[in-house]
Amino acid sequence: MKRLLIPSLILLTLSSLAHADVKPFVHPGMLQSRSDLDLMKQKVLAGEQPWKGAWDRLLAKKTSSLDFHPQPSAHVIRGAYGKPSIGSNELMASADAAYSHALQWYVTRDKAHAEKVFEIIDAWGPVLHDFQLNDAKLLAGWTGHQFLNAAEIVRYSDSGWSDKETENLRRMMLGVYYPLIKDFFPDANGNWDAAIMDTMLCMGVFFDDHAIFDRAVDHYLRGHLNGGITHYVYPSGQCQETTRDQGHVQLGLGEMAQACQIAWTQGVDLYGAADNRLALGFEYTAKFNLGNDVPCEGIAAGIARNKLSDIYYLVYQHYHFDRGMDLPYTQQAAEKTLPRSQSVLTLYRGPRDGASVPKQGTPMPSFLAAASGAVSSATAKPPTDAIHVHPGQQIQPELDRAAISNKWIVLEPGVYQLPAALRIPSGTKLIGQGRDTVLWLDPKVTGPAIINADSSTSNVVIRDLVIEGAVKTTPTTDPNSDRRTRSRPGAPDRAGILVDSGAVHALHGIGLVHVTVRNCTLTGLRIAGASDIALYLCSFTDNGNRVADGVSTNNVELDHVSQCRVIDCRLNNSPTGLGALISNSQEITFKTNEIARNAGYGIRFDHTRDITVQHNLVEGNEAGGIVADATCARMVVEANTLQNCGGSSIEFPKIDRLSVTDNVLRENHSDFAK
Repeated sequence: MKRLLIPSLILLTLSSLAHADVKPFVHPGMLQSRSDLDLMKQKVLAGEQPWKGAWDRLLAKKTSSLDFHPQPSAHVIRGAYGKPSIGSNELMASADAAYSHALQWYVTRDKAHAEKVFEIIDAWGPVLHDFQLNDAKLLAGWTGHQFLNAAEIVRYSDSGWSDKETENLRRMMLGVYYPLIKDFFPDANGNWDAAIMDTMLCMGVFFDDHAIFDRAVDHYLRGHLNGGITHYVYPSGQCQETTRDQGHVQLGLGEMAQACQIAWTQGVDLYGAADNRLALGFEYTAKFNLGNDVPCEGIAAGIARNKLSDIYYLVYQHYHFDRGMDLPYTQQAAEKTLPRSQSVLTLYRGPRDGASVPKQGTPMPSFLAAASGAVSSATAKPPTDAIHVHPGQQIQPELDRAAISNKWIVLEPGVYQLPAALRIPSGTKLIGQGRDTVLWLDPKVTGPAIINADSSTSNVVIRDLVIEGAVKTTPTTDPNSDRRTRSRPGAPDRAGILVDSGAVHALHGIGLVHVTVRNCTLTGLRIAGASDIALYLCSFTDNGNRVADGVSTNNVELDHVSQCRVIDCRLNNSPTGLGALISNSQEITFKTNEIARNAGYGIRFDHTRDITVQHNLVEGNEAGGIVADATCARMVVEANTLQNCGGSSIEFPKIDRLSVTDNVLRENHSDFAK
C-alpha cells in the first residue's frame, strides 16, 4: 500500500476565511460602509442622478413620513402567502420605516429621523414575543436585516443612540429572531434561506458576533437542499426557482446579492464563490426576463416574466464597475428598472474615479452535460422496418415480438402509462422521440419502471425518452413542493431502471443514451452483475427521495459491474442519497459529468478497482465530493472541479496505486477545517 500523494493539487479558498486571526468588524458595515453612505449623501445633496431620483422616491413612501408610528404586536402571525396576517404587515412597515428614516437622518442630519428609528426599535423590542405559522421564518428574514441596517447607520453616526436601543434590539433579534432562524429552512424554496442569511450576517456585524456571521457565510457556501449558492444557482445559471415563477427567483437572487454585499463590506468575498456563480444566475435570469430563450432543466416559468425587480444595480455595480466583468443582460435589466429604482440610492456608486479595473469578460455557464437527458427530438434515426408504437398502445407485447424479429421499437411522442414494469429482452432497441416520450408507471403500482426480462439479458439500447418516477406526469408550479410530497413517510416505492442478473457479469452490453430518469422515491438506475455498460448524455435527477432506516437510495447504483463508462451525464439532486454509488466493480470511468446537489457524496467507490474520474464538475454535495474506501485500488482522479461540498472534497485512505492530479478544490468544508 502506498501513501496518498497529491502532487499538483490546486487549492482555492476564500482568503478572508483562511486566516486563523479573527478581525474585528468594520462599523458601519452592512449594506453600506461609511464611504458608501458619505457618497450617497454627497450625491443627493448635489442633486446628481440617479441618486436624487431615488431619494425623491424614498421620500414619497408612506413609511418615510415622520407621521409614521409603529404598531407592535407580541405575537406576529403570517400564514402561507400572507394568509392569515396579524401584525406581520405592521412589522414589515416598521422595518421599512426604520431603514428609510436612518437614511434620511444620514443625509439631512435632521434629528427627528434618528429619533423615529429609536421610536420604532423601542416600540417593538420590548413587545415582540414570537412569530407564528407557516411564513414565520420568511418574515423574520425579510424584516431583520432592515431593522439591523437602520440601527447600524444611526448607531455609528452621532445620532444619540443609547444603550436602551441596543438592549431592545438585542432582546428582539437574539431573543426572538435568532432562535427562529438559526437553523435556516432549506426545505423551503431557496429565497427563504437567502433572506435568512441576509439577516443573520447583519446580526453578526451589529452584535460583533463572529459565530453568527460565520454560520451564515458557511451556509451561503455549503448550505444543503435549497440553501447555498450552488444549490440555488446551477452551473448553467438556472436557479432553483426558475421553473416556479420569476418573482420568487428575483427575490432569492436579490437577497443573496445583499448577503454578498454585507460580507464584502466586512472583507469576505462571497460574490466570487463558485467562480462568480451569483453573476451567472443574474445574467441567466435577466436574459430570460428580457424576453430571450434560455436552456432549462424543466420548463422556465412564464409567471411574472418581464416584471423586473429592483435587484440588478447592486450586482452590476460590483461585478462590472468594481470587478471589470461584462454583464450585458444584467445591465439592460438595471437600466429598465431605473425609473422606479430605490436601490440605486444606496447600492450604486458608478465607475471608480481614476481607477482602472482589469477586464474579466462575461461569466460563462458550464458546458459539462449541457445536452444530457432526453432533448427536444430523437437523436438516432431508426431503420425503415422499425416497429412504431403510439400512446395508448401497450409496449410489452411489441417488445416481446421485436425480440424475435430483432427490430427496433420506436415510441412516438406522448405519455405511456405502464401497468407493470417493462421487461426488456436481449437485443432490444427501445427508442423514443425525445423529452416528449414519457414512460410512467401506473401510480397504483410500485417498483421499477424497467427491468431485464431474464438473468442473461444482453445487447440492450434505450435512448431518447423520459422515465417519470412521480405519481403524476404534470409538475406543479412549485417543484420543491413535489419533492416534499415524494419524501413523506409512506410515499410509494417507485424506481427507474433495475437491471440485475443475480450473478457476476451475466448481463452484457447495456447502453443508455439521452435518457432522463427523474423523481423516483427509490434509486433512479441500478445495474448489478453486468459488463460493457455505456451511460452517455443521460440525466439522473431527483431520485432517492425516501429512505427507510439504514437503507439509502441514490441517483445511480452500480454493483458487481465491469467496463462501465459514465460520460456527459447529470447525476444531481438526490434528496437523500448519492450521485453515484459503485461497489464490487472494476474498470469504471466517470468523465465530463455534472454531479451536484446530492445529499450524500457526489461519487462513492467501495471494493472497486481500475477507476478513472476525469474532468467532472462535482459541487454542492452535502456529504462530500469523491470518496473511496481502503478496498479500492488503481485509481486516477484528474482535472476535476470539486467545490462547495459540505464534507471532504476528496477523501481517500491509503489506496494502492492512487493518482490525484490537477484537481481544483475550492470552498469545500474540508478546505476550512484545517
